[in-house]
Amino acid sequence: MPLLVPGTDDAALRTALARPDTWLVACFCAAWCDTCNQYRPKLDALSEARPRHAYAWIDIEEQPDLLGDVDVENFPTLFVQAGDRVLFYGPMLPHIGHLERLLDTLDGNSPAVATELPDIKAMLAGATA
Repeated sequence: MPLLVPGTDDAALRTALARPDTWLVACFCAAWCDTCNQYRPKLDALSEARPRHAYAWIDIEEQPDLLGDVDVENFPTLFVQAGDRVLFYGPMLPHIGHLERLLDTLDGNSPAVATELPDIKAMLAGATA
């Protein structure tokens, strides 16, 4: 499954997130961020290699509603949500291997982490085209 962009790929996001076993793996980024621009092709390749998850590229300036009142200050900031449980949220070094290892360690029994973010998965699943 390709890397999806809210506002551009809303129908594909809704379809992917409608499956109850699909995790959302989102990268919060900014168009002006050189690190993000270098990370994006690697995340796109990972999304193709591991299609069981839905991968979203969320530009914090284009989609600020997905953050609520939370500020993202470090890039990339990654977010993993399974069902209604957030399994990871935080900045990560821009080496795709770190995300690969994280995804390998998480499962349905992983503890949820508390965030002040809105329910991003539900928001994307209900996005309008």
